[in-house]
Amino acid sequence: MSSGIARGADIAVIGAAGKTGSAVIDALPPGARRLVHTARVEGDYEVELETGAGLRKALLGCRAVYFIAPNVHPDEPRLLRNALTAAASAGVEHVVYHSVAWPFSPAMPHHMDKAVCEDELHRSPLKWTVLQPCAYLENFASVIAGECSRITLPYSPDTKFSFVSLRAVAAVAATVLVEGSRHHGATYELGGSEAISVRELAARYGAEVEQISLDQWQNTAGYSMPVGAASRLRAMFDFYDHHDFIAGRGGFAACEAAAPHVHENT
Repeated sequence: MSSGIARGADIAVIGAAGKTGSAVIDALPPGARRLVHTARVEGDYEVELETGAGLRKALLGCRAVYFIAPNVHPDEPRLLRNALTAAASAGVEHVVYHSVAWPFSPAMPHHMDKAVCEDELHRSPLKWTVLQPCAYLENFASVIAGECSRITLPYSPDTKFSFVSLRAVAAVAATVLVEGSRHHGATYELGGSEAISVRELAARYGAEVEQISLDQWQNTAGYSMPVGAASRLRAMFDFYDHHDFIAGRGGFAACEAAAPHVHENT
């Protein structure tokens, strides 16, 4: 870590433009947050995650950084390495990495990338915390809101998940970022309070579920995606077709005592 660089109170969110980054920004105290997008943002920073250009400047004076990569990016470890290099050079003390439940899952390549990222983080000179959320409840927001009465899935609707709300994950992230040292070296799995299938979830809201094949999904929702992203999602859906995806709640238990507002909104 570079010497002679003063740490401020700012908390940078790398990936602030996405739904998770936006939720973390909303959960943080105002005035102690900094948005880092891949385009011009507050503070006139030009940032390029692919090369790391502009990251050091964007992170100067920050005490902590929250990092979430674009979904199913083809080389997430490289993006994180760029961010870690910039954070260490800028004098950042604490990096919170947004991973996923069950990162070491060889059948799901984008999960494996997150396992590699966790290893990169463990070997970095920075203090770190890892968050490992399960699938978001918000994936079915339109059904829950009563705006849609049908769910189409490219995997078994009877597969069980411990769905977690984005709001709850963001609250944990904010607590970890604000409290800092209490969470250094911790990895928190973030799962919902129950194991439930999509079929059961749909039934609660009077919706129907239809399972389609992976090829059908590829020809509809996956048609406009980059080939690499579509293939990674296909691998994930194939995994879901054969296995449940259940995560624990240890992360919520670890944060609730210090931040009673941390809870699930399911």
